[in-house]
Amino acid sequence: MENISVITQSQVNVRITSSANSFGTEKRFPKDLTIGDFKSKLELLTGSLSGNMRLEAYDRDNKLVCKLDNDGALLGSYPIDDGMIIHVVDPTIKVGEFEDLSKVEKYEISEDDYAKKTDSVRAFKERNKLGRFKELDPEEERKKEEERQQKEQENKEKAEKMKVGDRCEVRVLNQPTRRGTVKYIGLTDFKPGYWIGIHYDEPVGKNNGRVGGKQYFECPDKYGGFVKPENVEVGDFPEEGLDFSDEDEI
Repeated sequence: MENISVITQSQVNVRITSSANSFGTEKRFPKDLTIGDFKSKLELLTGSLSGNMRLEAYDRDNKLVCKLDNDGALLGSYPIDDGMIIHVVDPTIKVGEFEDLSKVEKYEISEDDYAKKTDSVRAFKERNKLGRFKELDPEEERKKEEERQQKEQENKEKAEKMKVGDRCEVRVLNQPTRRGTVKYIGLTDFKPGYWIGIHYDEPVGKNNGRVGGKQYFECPDKYGGFVKPENVEVGDFPEEGLDFSDEDEI
């Protein structure tokens, strides 16, 4: 009976980097591959043409071990071990050229054309009633509207108890408490509902009493602001001096 011997091909696992990009790719290659054929396989990984490649081998400490400069030699004839880095130098490619996304031509589509597509994420969400396309339960919608109206009624009642000239404190969630004087009470053109215009004691506001081209009250720039009545408390709030402690300063 004829003996058949099976020869196991020796391979090496290396990380491929190149002058075209800073990231690397780990691949396993047979050691009996010629350097010329090795370069051909690296074309798809690096984007460089094999004829432009110069190969350098580095150890795990990123120290140069050797240059793979003989296209006819076998990969295994060089001291290449697992975990080493094969760096492809291509003088025709600018360093990082393939990482510059500003040079990549981008596909753009208009909002109308995108809305007509049936294979888009938007179309999928619309078909399955997900995200903003989700249909609210009528009872849930009714409750939310009742809550909104109740809150707005409470804001109106609280606003009606205030008067222009009242001293106040403004307490908005996740913001420092601010003191000032009520300068405006009522409806506005910029948003629905009742709003309180405040002339702050310090330049912590967003305007000078003017919003959207309409002047609701007068004050220096950055001293004015508008808040919902629920965030305003009127009372005996004297103007804070400039000698407050560091503990009180925010």
